[in-house]
Amino acid sequence: MLELWQAEWCPYSHRVRLRLTELRVDWLARTIPLAREERDAMEAATGIRSIPTLVDEGAVIHGAEAILAHLDAHHAEPADAARHRAQMRVEWPHWIELEGS
Repeated sequence: MLELWQAEWCPYSHRVRLRLTELRVDWLARTIPLAREERDAMEAATGIRSIPTLVDEGAVIHGAEAILAHLDAHHAEPADAARHRAQMRVEWPHWIELEGS
C-alpha cells in the first residue's frame, strides 16, 4: 500500500491527495508534526523530513511534481477522472466557506 507523508495544511500534499483520489488508488496517510525537528519517524522511514513524500513498494518519491509524475507513470487514469476534477471545482467554494477563509 502507498504511504503518503503529508499534512492537511500543505497545498502540495493536497495536490497529491487529489490525484490519488482521481486515480482511485488506496493509500495510507502519515500525518507529520508541524515542526521539522519533530519528524524523526518520517526521517527513519523515508530519509526525508519534508512533505509531501510518497513511499511506494520501498521507493521514496519526494515533492508534489515528482510524486504526480510517478503516479501517472504507474496508474491508469479512470474514465471518470475529468468528472472528478469538475466536481472538485464545484465543491471548492463550499469548502472555502466551511473553513472560513
